[in-house]
Amino acid sequence: MILVHLMVFLVAYVGAFLIRFDFDVPPDYMNTMLLMLPVVLGIKLLVFYSAEQYSGWWRYVSLNDLVALMRAAGISALIFVAVKLLVFGFIRSYPRSVFLLDFVNTVVILGGLRVSIRLFREALADHQTERNAADKQRLLIVGAGDTAETLLREISKNSNLPYRPVALVDDDPNRQGLRIHGAPVVGSTETLKETVERYEIEAIIIAAPSASPAQKRHIFERCQEAGIRPKILPAIESVLSGQFSARAIKDVAIDDLLGRPPVKLDQKAIASYLHNKRVVVTGAGGSIGSEICRQVCRFEPATLIMIEQAENPLFFIERELRRSWGETTELVPVVANVCNGERLDALFEQHKPQVVLHAAAHKHVPLMEANPVEALRNNVLGTRQVARTAHRHGAESFVMISTDKAVNPTSVMGTSKRVAELYVQAMAATSDTAFISVRFGNVLGSNGSVVPIFKEQIRRGGPVTVTHPEMQRYFMTIPEATQLVLQAASTGDSGQVFVLDMGEPVKILDLARDLIKLSGLTPEDDVKIVFTGMRPGEKLFEELSLEDEEITRTRHDKIFIGDATQLPLDVIEAEILRMEESVLQGSRGPDVMRAWLKRLVPEYAFEPSPELMSALDNDTIHSDKVIAIHRT
Repeated sequence: MILVHLMVFLVAYVGAFLIRFDFDVPPDYMNTMLLMLPVVLGIKLLVFYSAEQYSGWWRYVSLNDLVALMRAAGISALIFVAVKLLVFGFIRSYPRSVFLLDFVNTVVILGGLRVSIRLFREALADHQTERNAADKQRLLIVGAGDTAETLLREISKNSNLPYRPVALVDDDPNRQGLRIHGAPVVGSTETLKETVERYEIEAIIIAAPSASPAQKRHIFERCQEAGIRPKILPAIESVLSGQFSARAIKDVAIDDLLGRPPVKLDQKAIASYLHNKRVVVTGAGGSIGSEICRQVCRFEPATLIMIEQAENPLFFIERELRRSWGETTELVPVVANVCNGERLDALFEQHKPQVVLHAAAHKHVPLMEANPVEALRNNVLGTRQVARTAHRHGAESFVMISTDKAVNPTSVMGTSKRVAELYVQAMAATSDTAFISVRFGNVLGSNGSVVPIFKEQIRRGGPVTVTHPEMQRYFMTIPEATQLVLQAASTGDSGQVFVLDMGEPVKILDLARDLIKLSGLTPEDDVKIVFTGMRPGEKLFEELSLEDEEITRTRHDKIFIGDATQLPLDVIEAEILRMEESVLQGSRGPDVMRAWLKRLVPEYAFEPSPELMSALDNDTIHSDKVIAIHRT
């Protein structure tokens, strides 16, 4: 590569003299040319080396490369002028026009060589593409913006991709009729079916990363009408960050149709909250807990203590994080139950955590209806144990992950999480530790959620079971939920219950139909949908705030503050001790547990009999036990 440049420099320099004198250089000027030749070559070789002009791949030359070439040639010319005037000023027979001609020759010859090589290689690639056209799918691209241009360029360079671009469609009238890398923009998405038939399209790629979920759904439905299952390019962040590649082309997922615009985070606030801190995450092996661990590691805490009672998921998340963050963060996997106070005390004494993110919980509504003891033990007593331990050991912050099912609850699970919220709020009033709860709805793809269940049913050929045709739920992606949790935690004040903006609710029936279509099948024809009836504890619509809650905006447009009823710590401690002594020890039945929940959460949709309430009221505890617990 250096030798090629040296030859070009020589030709450009000699050519400058030949052009100046109409190819008849006088003897005096010929001597001057030869005298200055080593100086010119030396300057250019050094400047072009410093500008890294010898390391570029000419087959990929771009406008930026040509600008860099002109910059290097210009700097060389300026240095040569300075050396000529300051060192070789005694030489009079040197035409000034040679400086400019040499610069122009250098840029034209080198730039022409680089562009010619790229054009030659692209012509070869086009020829090869035409030869292989029979083996490639005729491709229609939806979208005619920068992303589509990048995709077309990538396809032209990568002969291994199984696509032959034929046409594009775009809803912007100003783009229709244009050509991008030879492919015409032939219409809009409204005429997509006709375009597919006219151009004999075999594959469709959606190259519109900034399109809203509603727009993506519209495009997907048009593709379905045309009988083609489309693929899609990554989110807009990947394109803007330069991480885009045609290899990232993927099938359309339910996230693409139900997702929301990317979350904008206050990175500085979260970094200040987590960077170089000692952080505990409970429930670290679960779908939410593991994603919290991933997001926390991005901010490089000093130590991440991952507490999880299930060893296998803990093993996998620890191994995953160690590959990416093992050198920047001390990772401590701990197999432990959050109800084990002695174990938690030992861990907190050893690691002195500053931030505690409490995600451990039982969340499956029907299972907790059948096992209310475990719901109370894990969701109430477990939260109480972790919160008290964080307080005793001087943690700076405690954040509990709550749920929209805690609002006007109809289930044991939702009510137990509301009691946990009340306890966390009560702790905030008496502790130097900042206690915060963050409440949100369903997350797509979490363990035990509806999406993986539907996918498994579709894989088996159906039927897909939906409890009620009118059932609706709020959804967000796991990364979005965890990012907003960290944002709320980093900016919130102690005692606050944060409510995340979940967007518009989604009908579960529509979700089932979308998943069937995404699998390339037709609802009812290929896969049946069966209504099974609502299960115990379920309700048709979820809510994100209580009737008496005043929802206040925060600086972040997706995070709100719910101002709900609070209980004093001594009251809720007394009630929890009553529950712990009387209910969980097996001396009372499940309905007494529900009655106890009703006492603390009046909006709980359970109507205990007078006999039940009387039996519960007759349970007594000693006030000295309450005081002892409160002091610890």
